[in-house]
Amino acid sequence: MQLFPAAPGFDDPLGMLQACHTRILRQCDSLILLARHLADRGVTGEAHETARQVHRYFTTAGRHHHEDEEVDLFPLLLGASPGLADVIAALQHDHRGMEQLWSQIEPLLAGITPAVDPEMLTRRALEFRATYAAHIEHENTKILPEARSVLSSHQISDLGANMARRRGVRL
Repeated sequence: MQLFPAAPGFDDPLGMLQACHTRILRQCDSLILLARHLADRGVTGEAHETARQVHRYFTTAGRHHHEDEEVDLFPLLLGASPGLADVIAALQHDHRGMEQLWSQIEPLLAGITPAVDPEMLTRRALEFRATYAAHIEHENTKILPEARSVLSSHQISDLGANMARRRGVRL
């Protein structure tokens, strides 16, 4: 008996991308909680562990996610739905903005110390989450439904294979 539904696999890459959106927002929430924890309790073992987990997520899975979209999904969609060009350009612009925000947050998480300003980290974490939430809303309501509608099963299969390869997974 399975208590929880299995996460989508590489055979359902669009489902994987959507599930990743949920994980991204959870990690953003953890970042906000970390900033509040630092303000209330200072640097603790729990703070170090949370910082390590959030850092690892955004430097691996988060980076792969953006590559999945920019290298594979967006070009496929532009070929199948040229009318999405403006939406995709805006999403790519969002990615650059999120990368810029991450470049301000990442060094703080890589070496969390009492010198980290919790208020500044809270502001950046809230902006990071808000930016991701708006971006994800567009992807979940415009991009992924369109991809499900216009991409062939072969294109979706190739997308999944590329995503697996990016993560070092052999299918």
